[in-house]
Amino acid sequence: MKNKKLLGSLMLTLTALIWGTAFAAQRKGMESIEPITFTAARNVLASAAVSLAAFIAGLGSKNRGGLDDTERRVRRKNTVIGGVCCGCFLASASIFQQMGVVYTTAGKAGFITAMYMLLVPVIGFVLFRRRNPLTVWLAVALGVFGMYLLCMEGGFRLTRGDALVCVCALLFSCHILCCDHFARLGDPLWISAIQFATTMVISGTAAFIMEQPTREKIISAAVPILYCGIVSGGIGYTLQMTAQRFTDPTVASLLMSLESVFAVLAGAVLLGERMSPRELAGCGVMFAAIVLVQIPAREKHSGG
Repeated sequence: MKNKKLLGSLMLTLTALIWGTAFAAQRKGMESIEPITFTAARNVLASAAVSLAAFIAGLGSKNRGGLDDTERRVRRKNTVIGGVCCGCFLASASIFQQMGVVYTTAGKAGFITAMYMLLVPVIGFVLFRRRNPLTVWLAVALGVFGMYLLCMEGGFRLTRGDALVCVCALLFSCHILCCDHFARLGDPLWISAIQFATTMVISGTAAFIMEQPTREKIISAAVPILYCGIVSGGIGYTLQMTAQRFTDPTVASLLMSLESVFAVLAGAVLLGERMSPRELAGCGVMFAAIVLVQIPAREKHSGG
């Protein structure tokens, strides 16, 4: 059992590394392709990869839960509805994130996106009256201060890129709450596959309306698209689903929150990005808040 827990922890650390470095790939991809087109292309691959993983996982496990025909139909219905609803939030969050990384650094985008871990308990309290421990509110206060250090320039002016990624963090918070609701009612892996397909359709439609996607542009950004679609989307999510079977939820959340740290490191190593001492201090405060909020809350994570 200890070996399985260690394996699970190593897999989750690898997941955080994959998701963190994806921010650098997203920013690199913006050199030759528009953001919504990039989002659509990566989700074509993510949808195919996760659908394949869901199909393989389902082999030999037909009706493993002993459900009757009515219960199976209800579960399938909830899986489809959940996948579409989660996909709508994921599409919106992904588009805002991808537009944001055009105007901000990969490291800052990683930390601002991770703010969803602070927003989830706040939204849960406002909409569903879920009580939160005092430590959660302390973490939220720390997170707000960290955001101020990281993003505010010249007083209270938020840059365009940071503002777009802030909207992305809010949408990812809604996405997590949606996933949390439907994961208990349907098949989590197929919900993920359907949500990627939904995101592909929405972002693809938006790309043809708002941008000018071409095969040449997609080919020029092929490496970032392949990394974000197959590695970050397909492999990353499959690793998370597998590893969390052997890992305590709190430990899992803490390990995956390293995504934001890896985003900063990847931005520095791969893109030559540098942060000011003030921005690094903001990252440190926000990471402390992210760790603090997960200890009591045990909220589920979503990938970048």
